[in-house]
Amino acid sequence: MEGFNHENLGQLLEWSPTVIVVEEIFETVDSLGIKIDGVVSKNLSYAAQPETIVIHTEDDPLQDALKYLTGEQYPAVNIIADSFSAKDYAVYIDRIDIVVLTPHQKIFPVKPGFSKWQTAGEEIEVLLEAHNLHVSGLIPITEHIFETEKEGFYTLTFEQPFTFIAETL
Repeated sequence: MEGFNHENLGQLLEWSPTVIVVEEIFETVDSLGIKIDGVVSKNLSYAAQPETIVIHTEDDPLQDALKYLTGEQYPAVNIIADSFSAKDYAVYIDRIDIVVLTPHQKIFPVKPGFSKWQTAGEEIEVLLEAHNLHVSGLIPITEHIFETEKEGFYTLTFEQPFTFIAETL
């Protein structure tokens, strides 16, 4: 949560989502007056808000939370994190729609032929190597960073099943 824009948090909470936090930030989120539905903790008897479930973890809270969400057949998840590693999410791509929000980026997986409308001058970063990458509507800045050419759709085509892209918040 450190460095994460509270306006962006407010936009996420407008949808009345299920909120799950790791034990280390429970009190911080609770102090914001946010109803917490689940806490990921090593302690099965963690004292949380009434009706808050405890999701047990031993050593990987993110993986255990994702296992819980996919097991409960949630269709989508927004994850607030301070950093991103594609390997943490790759096995869940076909099981749940994932968006990772860092203080400065919105990161999500895309499949070949991905197309999205965007305003002109927006930065798009391809986070994983995309074999035989072809873009339209984008101007290359570096090998992995592009800028939208004009207001309208941009498209990414590539050969592997998915890659992750990041948009600047």
